[in-house]
Amino acid sequence: MQPTDTLTSAARALTAHPTRTWLTLAAMAFATAAVVLLSALGEGARRYVLDEFMQLGTHLLIIVPGRHETTGGMPPLFGETPRDLTLGDAQALLRSRHVERVAPITVGAAEVSVGALSREVTILGSTADFIDVRRLTLAAGRFLPPGDPDRALPVAVLGQTLAEALFRGESPIGRRLRIGDRRFRVIGLLSAGGVSLGSNLADAAIIPVASAQALFDDPGLFRVLVQAGGRESLDTAADDIRAIIRARHEGEDDVTVITQDALLGTFDRILGALTLAVAGIAAISLAVAGVLIMNVMLVSVSQRTPEVGLLKALGARQRDVLGLFLTEALLLACAGTVAGIALAYAGVWLFNAQFPAFQLVVPVWAPLAAALVSIGTGLLFGLLPARRAARLDPVRALNEA
Repeated sequence: MQPTDTLTSAARALTAHPTRTWLTLAAMAFATAAVVLLSALGEGARRYVLDEFMQLGTHLLIIVPGRHETTGGMPPLFGETPRDLTLGDAQALLRSRHVERVAPITVGAAEVSVGALSREVTILGSTADFIDVRRLTLAAGRFLPPGDPDRALPVAVLGQTLAEALFRGESPIGRRLRIGDRRFRVIGLLSAGGVSLGSNLADAAIIPVASAQALFDDPGLFRVLVQAGGRESLDTAADDIRAIIRARHEGEDDVTVITQDALLGTFDRILGALTLAVAGIAAISLAVAGVLIMNVMLVSVSQRTPEVGLLKALGARQRDVLGLFLTEALLLACAGTVAGIALAYAGVWLFNAQFPAFQLVVPVWAPLAAALVSIGTGLLFGLLPARRAARLDPVRALNEA
């Protein structure tokens, strides 16, 4: 048989039973779409998390009180340490020529009130460098003033959500408010957004670090953010930081220095593996669709036994009959694959249009892998019925007519 004859005969066999064909195509299409969509979900989650980390700043190092690297896991939220990190420790880090900016951080919760309105929010204490280290922008006013970080100035910068809740749409710049039992003057308003890794700066107040330490009666620092001079300086800056802290802490290595690149690399590997695992689980549905193709082909063989007998009686070889039924399975798999990939991209487009904050991203390998697995599954499960048809005895087959 000529290839065109084989293709035409297979196509006619599929169109002869449209309901069965469409159901099989739907199963293959939904299975393929599931692989692509779940891969897009995993890739979207990976990029979302990495983008959130990138919003922390560039060339960033995070100094955590306590030595936790030997435990094999991430440092706990509040590290146990024999010695607190202090403002003096943070300022001493500027001795390294590889350190560009230092932003000490103190965090706590307190009631913020204006007249009869009050709100329990996160209070973050830092310095003027915090806005550059964290790459924040202002909607109005100015940020914390530069100068001696030990000065407990009564000034505050508010997030958008907090400002709207307390001042009801009016400009907060220059207005007075109370944080805990102390009075502050609002000098700045952060731009909209500011949600990063669970820290909602839109519903927070930023005050000088010394003011926060006095407010919470805690001289220790929660974290110290350090911006290195460049990507190539990260490792050297980390070494300098450890040496400086060791010298100030009587030779003790009692801090953990986390580089942003190391953190990003770890999450990238974890989320990448998760994406592959999710796609692999979805690929199981392709095996189910393949079983359906096999069942359809087996029914087709039983219904077309006289046709196979006639073909063999006219001189068709086993490989001709085998090719005929494998072509039929291949057409089903290819059509289902194309429909599934189109369905997946349509689903991604609809999702991204509805949820712009979290975008699904189809990795390049996902449709290719889905197509290969889908077509391979179709051929694999179509092989058994095709071999069964090819081995039919022509005399017996014609007798069943």
